[in-house]
Amino acid sequence: MSTDFFKTHGDVLEQAVAAAATRGYWSPFSESPSPRAYGETANDEGKAAFDAYCNNDFPLHQEGASGSTGNEASPFGFALGIRYPQVPASTLINSSQAALESWREAGPQAWVGVALEILHRLNRRSFEMAYAVQHTTGQGFMMAFQAGGPHAQDRGLEAVAYAWQEMARIPGLASWEKPQGKHDPIKMQKRFTVVPRGIALVIGCSTFPTWNAYPGLFASLATGNTLIVKPHPGAILPLAITVKIAREVLAEAGFNPNVVQLAAHSVTDDTAQALALDPAVRLIDFTGSSANGDWLEQNARQAQVYTEKAGVNQVIIDSVDDFKSVARNLAFSFSLYSGQMCTAPQNVYVPRDGIQTADGRMSFDEVAAGLAQAVEKLVSDPARAVEITGAIQNDGIARRVAEARALGLPILCDSRQLEHPQFEQANVHTPLLLKTDASHSAIQREWFGPIAFVVATDSTESSIKLAQQTVIDHGALSLAVYSTDDAVLEQTRKASERAGVSLSVNLTGAVFVNQTAAFSDFHGTGANPAANAALSDSAYVANRFRVVQTRWHA
Repeated sequence: MSTDFFKTHGDVLEQAVAAAATRGYWSPFSESPSPRAYGETANDEGKAAFDAYCNNDFPLHQEGASGSTGNEASPFGFALGIRYPQVPASTLINSSQAALESWREAGPQAWVGVALEILHRLNRRSFEMAYAVQHTTGQGFMMAFQAGGPHAQDRGLEAVAYAWQEMARIPGLASWEKPQGKHDPIKMQKRFTVVPRGIALVIGCSTFPTWNAYPGLFASLATGNTLIVKPHPGAILPLAITVKIAREVLAEAGFNPNVVQLAAHSVTDDTAQALALDPAVRLIDFTGSSANGDWLEQNARQAQVYTEKAGVNQVIIDSVDDFKSVARNLAFSFSLYSGQMCTAPQNVYVPRDGIQTADGRMSFDEVAAGLAQAVEKLVSDPARAVEITGAIQNDGIARRVAEARALGLPILCDSRQLEHPQFEQANVHTPLLLKTDASHSAIQREWFGPIAFVVATDSTESSIKLAQQTVIDHGALSLAVYSTDDAVLEQTRKASERAGVSLSVNLTGAVFVNQTAAFSDFHGTGANPAANAALSDSAYVANRFRVVQTRWHA
């Protein structure tokens, strides 16, 4: 059956490998929640599935469960009340090791076929996933549908394509013949077997539980490793649905469903640490805080650890043709999902003597005020604004807004709470925009959430130097520049390459610095402290398997 899955999805895999090579636009999954793509009843069925999960036991059977756990609350103002089976770490490890025996023997085509079938089934349930993502993360519905569904699936498929490409480079059998002059040549046969590293642990985050988890999850699964998926306690449901679908596919393919397991746990227990330090865990994928990521890198020494951590994303404004277009683009970037994105811009550097525009010179204060006005205009209609901002995922982010306000810096536009027309208890905040100087220490840390700083610098050259050094010291996943001067653009490009951060140039249209597209954009570089890997490239997948050879005389 698993081979059938490989054949069934062979065309999609071939197209995915080609797309990763050409880096143009391609996706097999529609990002539009249109009935034409998903069927007339898909939305109603997805909503009904989500409603059925709430205030109930999640329908997932895992051996060795010792009770249940779950305390998720929708950022839109209600408790989910879903109870998940809680399995001790040691039991998860033992079950995963047992499942690895037969899974290892199946080989790359079976591994990849199963992964592709899981992605296919996830796509058909994108509405169900959208409601799950919306009410665990606080994303607006459209963003939850796209980022939690098709875009996350794209990233998973991209990882599978890279995994298949790397494994396919290894021949199964080879004939080796060494000439010996007048003597008969030495002849040997050699068999090369791709073998998995072992158990892979995927540690999910609370803001993008599928988008951030799927690359590592599918890269490890497609290279023959068994998986223990540990969601963030505040966003269990999206990954629980993923695990349930994966186990169904595995069982249909004749494999032990414990190849993929869910490690749901409460905030207070040590499941994550126990799993991460177990000698059987050989791969770990993590998205979250620098403190936790650093701990994994320093302590989980038995495993290959892939981390995405905190960073300080920056924007350099030097000169523009149309400032209003720049301001609109940045206002949307500040506001999108309330800045709860690892790529969201935080520091905007503007020379203190102002910038040149097509309409003349703008002072620093005029630029700062123009950015604030663009934000205020964008969020002026609460009914429209809440679809952009979504809701605040957790109270810690709301407290961070208050902490930033308490810095005492001049406020360009204050963060305020908005009423959500559908959810009265939703925790919605507009962006806080502050004015400061390049010497202020606040800009040298990440303020995750709807917080941004407009920073006065001595010159554009100073802005570029500051941006480069900040990336080197603190990491970043995005850097943007606005300039009409080719020399400035070239200088910024070189700075981004030295620091190891992706650069966006003069974005004024419908593309924003927050966004990356699978099969085209590399997410992260692995070249600065914000992430030690890129999603996705060959380096991200090739270390998830090994090659063992057998040789004999022919």
